[in-house]
Amino acid sequence: MLNQIKGLHHVTAMAGDADANNRFFTGTLGLRRVKKTVNFDEPSVYHLYYGDEEGTPGSVMTYFPFPHIIRGRPGSGEVGETVFSVPEGSLGFWKERLASKSVQATPDESFGQKRLRFSGPDGDALVLVETGNDTRAPWTGGSVKDDEAIRGFFGASMRVRDSGATEELLKFMGYEPVDTSKGIKRFAIPGGNGADYIDVQTLPNMPRGDLGAGSVHHIAFAVENRAAQLEVRNALIDTGYQVTPVIDRDYFWAIYFRTPGGVLFEIATNEPGFARDEDPAHLGEALKLPTQHEHLRSYLETSLPQIKD
Repeated sequence: MLNQIKGLHHVTAMAGDADANNRFFTGTLGLRRVKKTVNFDEPSVYHLYYGDEEGTPGSVMTYFPFPHIIRGRPGSGEVGETVFSVPEGSLGFWKERLASKSVQATPDESFGQKRLRFSGPDGDALVLVETGNDTRAPWTGGSVKDDEAIRGFFGASMRVRDSGATEELLKFMGYEPVDTSKGIKRFAIPGGNGADYIDVQTLPNMPRGDLGAGSVHHIAFAVENRAAQLEVRNALIDTGYQVTPVIDRDYFWAIYFRTPGGVLFEIATNEPGFARDEDPAHLGEALKLPTQHEHLRSYLETSLPQIKD
């Protein structure tokens, strides 16, 4: 069993309109945009990162906004809900705030916790959950104050047709089964970074999901450094998984593999972080380009959709 994984690192999803996506996560949810860059494989498309003040691993939601992408079709083999942690007693504030932004939110309860379920601009399945022991510092430079602000991820859920192999993988990665509610199994990483929970929902008759706007592209798990990442990579390969080589993503190093249930997993390093090429006081303000795309700057600065900050 591995002991290098420390919870979630980030969650990356697909979007349609970049400006609407930015307004929702910075304006409605009050997160900080910590990086404005482009997709490594398709530089005509932004890669936008939202999180806490520093973009701490476990707090960062990222998006690829493709202007003409179709809506995703929810199904099995993908992340279902992305769950954010908020302070106890704050869901009333959030329900009113979301309503004021024309976002309908539905209160519910799961695993004995009060939650608020709602959709992002592209139908993204998002949840706020009240947690009483989350000591992570939120971003308060936006329009949401400390007593209500999002602390980071609580976790995420996955929909699979057969959970057996996925559960074994999570256990191998260091997650422990901690509870079951309404047929959903909860796993937690001991001593994690706060973004510690994965819920596994088994839906044997659900068709596979189709990737599109509102879909999660992949979910990333945090390791401290490249040495820990290499240990995880070697262990996964020894277990039979097809794992990519290490890829430099500028703000972290990444490896990827597909799970038995169909979900794309990434293992990402906490180093070097989002301040490697930008002053911490001005994260996410300038367009940052990977070295291999820097020669496209003049073109991209005029052709990328406008984001109104």
